[in-house]
Amino acid sequence: MKSGFAYLSRIAGLVALLFVASFSVTARAEVNITFYSHDFGKNFPHAFFVAKGELSDGKKVDTAFGFTAINVSPGILFGSVDGHVKAPSASYIASSNPHFTVKVDDGKYRKLMAVVQKWQTIPQKSYSLNKRNCVHFINEVIKTLDLKTNLKTANWKKPRSFMEEVMKLNPFLK
Repeated sequence: MKSGFAYLSRIAGLVALLFVASFSVTARAEVNITFYSHDFGKNFPHAFFVAKGELSDGKKVDTAFGFTAINVSPGILFGSVDGHVKAPSASYIASSNPHFTVKVDDGKYRKLMAVVQKWQTIPQKSYSLNKRNCVHFINEVIKTLDLKTNLKTANWKKPRSFMEEVMKLNPFLK
């Protein structure tokens, strides 16, 4: 009888270990979303985010997105032009200003990616310096993460100032 009890005890221990291990993986899963700005220059986007981490299913996340005009030309000063969601290069990210990082779970990450998908499919001419630029894109991403933004901001064309304003509206950010 002792051996039967020992066998059941070992099985119960293994089941408990598997349960704890699977719970630990889920609990540790998180994606860090870091928001950046880049001072004006010939390169775009000026505001973007980087997502790095791991989802609860073990899928690794290492991506970045910003919204910009496809062709940067004087045409952006006169009206709408073709735009796209673009991943900035590693060197562009390295030369940009990180402002704050938000940790998100799988659900928030999926909502964030739905915003990216929406902006990827906006009919052309999708980029407008005054109505739909990189800051407008980042504003929608930030709102998706339940952070405060100022819809009456004077910083729609000033990515760094916009990010600083968001940090003031959400003092817990760092």
